[in-house]
Amino acid sequence: MSEELRNEEVQTTETPLSQETQETPAAVDPAASMEPQAAPAESMADYAAELEESYKAFDERSSQTYVSEENPDAEKWQEFRQMMADKTVVKVKIKEIVKGGAIAYVNDTQAFIPASQIALEYVEKLEDWVGKYIETYVITADPEKKRLVLSAREYLKARRDEERQKKIASYKAGDIVEGTVDSLKDYGAFVNLEGGVSGLIHVSQISSQRIKHPGVVLKEGQQVKVKIRSVENGKISLTMKGLEAKEEEESQGSSHFEYRSSGEVSTGLGALLKGLKL
Repeated sequence: MSEELRNEEVQTTETPLSQETQETPAAVDPAASMEPQAAPAESMADYAAELEESYKAFDERSSQTYVSEENPDAEKWQEFRQMMADKTVVKVKIKEIVKGGAIAYVNDTQAFIPASQIALEYVEKLEDWVGKYIETYVITADPEKKRLVLSAREYLKARRDEERQKKIASYKAGDIVEGTVDSLKDYGAFVNLEGGVSGLIHVSQISSQRIKHPGVVLKEGQQVKVKIRSVENGKISLTMKGLEAKEEEESQGSSHFEYRSSGEVSTGLGALLKGLKL
């Protein structure tokens, strides 16, 4: 009996220990389960940064390699857009005339030139331009609509403005030049100068006397001598003041009295009464 009781006591004492050992892992699990809770907060920032980099990579690939793989002509249209941005001069040959303009080709791509963009002036017979080479700018490059539009007019205007600026730069304040009155306005007169440029004489600079309208002194087509007042922002300001007096002095200097002596000069009374008939 004593041995059985002794065995029962040993079993009862071992049972609580086994329960403790079984409960010990359960106490560790809550701490381990807390580790994943911090991960979402940290990964959101990483995810946002990663997403931003993905957008950048996608944009770069869309404008270059990726789009080129999807559309074989994408690289060509991208080149057209770059031409438009850089104002690249594109020399083309007019192949045919269609309604409203002409057709030419750029890198085997059909381009349209509106009738108003073929030249600076109005073109009456477009057919006369077939086969001619012209220099143009790309003014529209739309890959979605496959629309490529060229303009010779814009190119010619740019060239004309460039040449005009060079000619204007050749004039300096104080220069005295000649020109032709082109038009009269209430505020002054426009004068065409050499080199295809024009300048403005303000109404207050036409005469030393006060006048209400330039037409009091000037008329269209009249040849005038003017002085450059200033050259600023591509505009030439002229004046006629001071030149009028100078011209009068020159004209008076050229009209002198010529005295010729035919005999001796005498102040005697006999010489004065000589030839006097009573």
